[in-house]
Amino acid sequence: MNGKQVLVAGAGLAGSLAAIHFAQLGHRVEIHERRPDPRGAGAGGGRSINLGLSQRGIRALDQVGLLGPVLAAAAPMRGRVIHQRDGELDFQPYGCHEDQILRSVLRDDLNRILLGKALEHPNVSARFGVTLTDLDRGSATAKPVCTFTGESGLYHASADLVVGADGAFSAVRTRLLRGLPADFRQRVLPWGYKEFAIAAGPSGEVRSSPDALHVWPGDDGLIVAHPNINGSLTATVFLPLSGERSLATLTTEDSVRALFDTRFPDVLELVPDIVEQFLSHPTGHLVTVRSSPWQHEGRVVLIGDAAHAVYPFYGQGMNSALEDCAVLRDCLANDDWAEALRTFEQRRKPHTDVLADLSEQNFDELRTRVASPLFLARKKADLVLSRAFPKRWMPLYTMVSHTTIPYADALRRARRQHAALAWGGGATALAFALTGGALARRRTAGPHSPGDRS
Repeated sequence: MNGKQVLVAGAGLAGSLAAIHFAQLGHRVEIHERRPDPRGAGAGGGRSINLGLSQRGIRALDQVGLLGPVLAAAAPMRGRVIHQRDGELDFQPYGCHEDQILRSVLRDDLNRILLGKALEHPNVSARFGVTLTDLDRGSATAKPVCTFTGESGLYHASADLVVGADGAFSAVRTRLLRGLPADFRQRVLPWGYKEFAIAAGPSGEVRSSPDALHVWPGDDGLIVAHPNINGSLTATVFLPLSGERSLATLTTEDSVRALFDTRFPDVLELVPDIVEQFLSHPTGHLVTVRSSPWQHEGRVVLIGDAAHAVYPFYGQGMNSALEDCAVLRDCLANDDWAEALRTFEQRRKPHTDVLADLSEQNFDELRTRVASPLFLARKKADLVLSRAFPKRWMPLYTMVSHTTIPYADALRRARRQHAALAWGGGATALAFALTGGALARRRTAGPHSPGDRS
């Protein structure tokens, strides 16, 4: 078979999708993965936080013919249900229109679908339970060579291109940047997380709103729960790593029960065994990674978390990783792979840097703002303005989650919109828009309104 030899380090979401793309382009692909085969029984044990599939991920999956199988395994999320401390529930729609919804899918389910599709190709093979210990970046006359160790000992594997898709703590990235004029920044959030399950009721009875993300906000603790297609919810509690009532001190049944009793009392009703789950599940850590370069002379490239890990609070980490694969494929239409990989980095890095900023900011929003009257008023204003000026006003969250507008472009447009609103007398315009007043109608028709500048 014609084509190049591609080595993909990592059989996660980005690595599996990248393997599909390279196989479809006619290249030979070898996948090398540190963990056991995720398709095997009991092969979980990696991160299993549910993922919110948005338009970017949807388009990337549709491109390789996998959207149908993934949607069949996903639960719709039409918005957020905010659990207030007084027991009240508030619903906040995700989009400005009925069809703007997200899909909740289990990471392991999505991984199995992607990897299974990749390995259907006769030109794709995989080795599991092997660890990358070294990388020779190669030269103009020599291919890059990876060194791995596994149960059968040490071995070497060469390829025309090495794709680092091995996550936020990427071994490929560490060795790629060694000896190069590189930039690497890692920011660890001083909060960690534990997962727990909110089971469906008897006979699969849904015990809470099945088509929404559930959020228990708080500046001293946060819970986020995604729906599953079987009526259950996969929940994640985020807490400080140290200090009073932190993951470091919540080590006894009494202390854990006291936390939920005072901070999240309705969780105790939904999850009778929450104390047991909390104490038995491991603590996860959250990291943002910014690195440069992502590639080297057409022989090595980083994608997904290996290049740009972000906090999970905007729900875009997986979507941006899948989008990486689609953009990389587009760039590889250039037969000069050195130039193609440089173009890939130039096209993606400015936008994933913006995503990292947005993800950090949304951590504060989920903890402290979603329950506030001012936040709710702003969301209502966004909704009304987007309907009054559908071609001129689009909330930032809508652009990020329900379109494929590049992240930095979306942020710039959002800023222009707000500047235009302020320039046109924002308070008055907003008041008329919220009441359906004549000003909103005149501005919609007027050829020289500030909205034309957005």
